[in-house]
Amino acid sequence: MGKLAFDFFPVILFFAVYKLHEDQTQGIITATAVAIAGSIAQVLYGHIKHGKVETMHWVLMAMVIVLGGLTIIFRDETFIKWKPSVVNWLFAAVFLGSQFFGNKNLSRRMLEKAIPVADAVWLWVNWSWIIFFIAIGALNLYVAYSYDLDTWVNFKLFGMLGLTFVFVIGQTLVLMRFMEQTPAKEPEDG
Repeated sequence: MGKLAFDFFPVILFFAVYKLHEDQTQGIITATAVAIAGSIAQVLYGHIKHGKVETMHWVLMAMVIVLGGLTIIFRDETFIKWKPSVVNWLFAAVFLGSQFFGNKNLSRRMLEKAIPVADAVWLWVNWSWIIFFIAIGALNLYVAYSYDLDTWVNFKLFGMLGLTFVFVIGQTLVLMRFMEQTPAKEPEDG
């Protein structure tokens, strides 16, 4: 749970600060500024504590600084509303690109040591993530433009996190089924 809380630290701060304001316009500006500070703190903490920072945290920090900065400068919530979609579509592009560069796609590189499954399964897993990232990015924009700001802020934390959690559980169940079908490797004589 600690890693999950750490990964979502800026989003949780954004949500909490937004909810503390009665004025939505000022709330979104203040929450965005706090999310920028939280993302910077997250990266600094990772660097100091572990000597390295996950690529995902660098990307998220860059996106929140750029799009959040535009939100603050122009006092326009549109930019920060686009951030989750841009980030998810960027992840989709990275997963898609991984299928064409190197001998293993990104899903396989991240999980194959823990989950021994056939090559075709890794292709399916990678495509599943690509489709998920594209869909959740589109869903974010649908909510952002179809509902009020308060609904979008709630969706950003609870909806996107919930959908991601359900997707990961689904992927895990499918992979477990394929793991049971994958024969164990014979130990090498040496």
